[in-house]
Amino acid sequence: MAVKIRLQRHGKKNFAFFHIVVADSRSPRDGRYIEQLGSYNPNTNPATINLNFERALAWIKVGAEPTLTARRILSYEGVLLRHHLDGGVAKGALTQEVADKKWNDWKAERDSKIDAKKTGLKNAAIEARKAAKAEEAKVNEARAEAIAKKAAEAAAKAAEAAEEAAEAPAEEAAPAEEAPAAE
Repeated sequence: MAVKIRLQRHGKKNFAFFHIVVADSRSPRDGRYIEQLGSYNPNTNPATINLNFERALAWIKVGAEPTLTARRILSYEGVLLRHHLDGGVAKGALTQEVADKKWNDWKAERDSKIDAKKTGLKNAAIEARKAAKAEEAKVNEARAEAIAKKAAEAAAKAAEAAEEAAEAPAEEAAPAEEAPAAE
């Protein structure tokens, strides 16, 4: 029986998440499985991976073959590196202390990369919000300026109309005064 470590699709259309399972290679993709090792959610940034590390390592050691995507996930989580280091210890190529040191160094580097990505995404979001707020302030300022300009023009027109209205009765009164004088 060929045993595979693969992904089992769940979720809804255009929003899938996956269970990482150990299954017989002849069973359907979403069918029966032997053991569930964890889950993988590609919808988050960075992708969320929950994996039972010890059980995944145990299945790799007994010969379970991961699919390409499952291999990448296992590699990302360090299962394949740990298997490689344990093989080196078994062959006598390195000691357990050296293998543990290499593992811890790799784990610390990977964790720092993940933290850097998360903080970078968070800072990018903050900068985007600041830029959007500054752009909105510019637009609001331009609108306020346009409104003030229109209000000034309206006030100027009203003042002209008031002056004309004030001059018009004075002009009408002046010809009326002249007319009786002409008689």
